[in-house]
Amino acid sequence: MSDLRTVPTLDDVARAAGVSTATVSRCLNSPERVVEQTRKRVMSAVEALGYTPNFGARVMAAKRTFTIGAIIPTMENAIFARGLQAFQEELHARGYMLLVASSAYQPKIEEDQIRALVARGADGLLLIGHDRDPAIYDYLRARSIPVLSAWVYFPESGQPTVGFDNRQSMRALAQQVIDYGHRQIGVISGITKGNDRAAARLAGLRDALVANGLDPDAMPVIETPYEIENGAVALQTLMQADTRPTVVMCGNDVLAVGALRGARDLGLSVPEDVSITGFDDIELARIVAPQITTVHVPHREMGRKAAIALIDMVEKRGTGDTIELKSTVQLRDSLRDLTC
Repeated sequence: MSDLRTVPTLDDVARAAGVSTATVSRCLNSPERVVEQTRKRVMSAVEALGYTPNFGARVMAAKRTFTIGAIIPTMENAIFARGLQAFQEELHARGYMLLVASSAYQPKIEEDQIRALVARGADGLLLIGHDRDPAIYDYLRARSIPVLSAWVYFPESGQPTVGFDNRQSMRALAQQVIDYGHRQIGVISGITKGNDRAAARLAGLRDALVANGLDPDAMPVIETPYEIENGAVALQTLMQADTRPTVVMCGNDVLAVGALRGARDLGLSVPEDVSITGFDDIELARIVAPQITTVHVPHREMGRKAAIALIDMVEKRGTGDTIELKSTVQLRDSLRDLTC
């Protein structure tokens, strides 16, 4: 006797649930359009029969793969984790799968990944930042692939973006630092080449100095990849100057945590000997001691709204909105008020 079993079909589920095949399809693809009692009956039949939807048939019928690609610069730390998690959750709720790639902040790698995801049938793409070769956008437009940029708000780019203004966000934090009496400011920035977010944050810092009559050219800046060890080394370099900074402002929280470690290795107390600030407000900034003053980025809201906007583009309900989200300065123990 054979152990092979007949694979259950959509008709089998419909008969078991006492509904039409169209109703079963709606339950699987648009459950919000089916009343709860019917949906529960259908899903019970699906589970009892062990039915798995025919992905190929769904793709052919809808002319979509129900797959969204996302390319993030790194998976080595938690900078993008919360936003990407919310993005994935919203996609799942709407019947889409997520494919994720990491470019290691390398434009050529990102370009290769964009082409690979398109070749694998991605219906749309989420990219981080807006600054890339215009030929990439031309390539995507020629293939009618919707693309949305996140972690930035830059309506001048001409591309749909969902995010926050990196330049103004860092300027707000720098203004708070200056209001606290700091004039000797050192900076540990991410690599600005090919990273519009890092470049914008550094520009925001300089904006604040100019607005307060300070010389931005006198501000020491170290650019380094986003790693804790690099933050520690950069802090130690800054503190070897003849005129030590009273505050070291970091391009993100990963560098700030590294700077905190570097200060401790030098026997310095934070914030008594030197203040440290970050950017992003990832969990790491709140579990170290002292907790790090930083800029809170609405990661989850950004991920969720990016998913909604991108699906609307894929399903041709819109051409893509540019949405600005608000960041906020989070004052914590790592920043000393010198005016007190």
